[in-house]
Amino acid sequence: MTEATSHSARSDFAPVSLRLDKWLWYARFFKTRSLATAVCRAGKVRLNKMPVHKSSQSVRVGDILTFSLGSHIRVIRIVALTGRRGSAPEAALLYQDMSPPVLSRKSELPGVAQREPGSGRPTKRERRETDRLRDG
Repeated sequence: MTEATSHSARSDFAPVSLRLDKWLWYARFFKTRSLATAVCRAGKVRLNKMPVHKSSQSVRVGDILTFSLGSHIRVIRIVALTGRRGSAPEAALLYQDMSPPVLSRKSELPGVAQREPGSGRPTKRERRETDRLRDG
């Protein structure tokens, strides 16, 4: 078997199980594999509702991952495994997103109280006029 043949055969290979940190990196949830490893080691990833502390934990098709990414909780079902990191559209085919809906920032913030125009803190000009009236 030539080197070119063996390389292409390896890239088409779909494993039965894969390391958790590799899968998270392949699926493009983290920019680097070391970031994925750090999150796993910190115990911030759950595999089928059980906390994972080892980045070498094996994942299979059908497993459910739960982890926080920024301020959002991600719930992911693994649909496929791959042997390489691909483009973003390819990575989106590796999982099914079951995350709860994310509230928009506007709905999270309390409403701003409505005021009459001109009410509120006086401008510098208005304050000077008030000071002139008070001081005589």
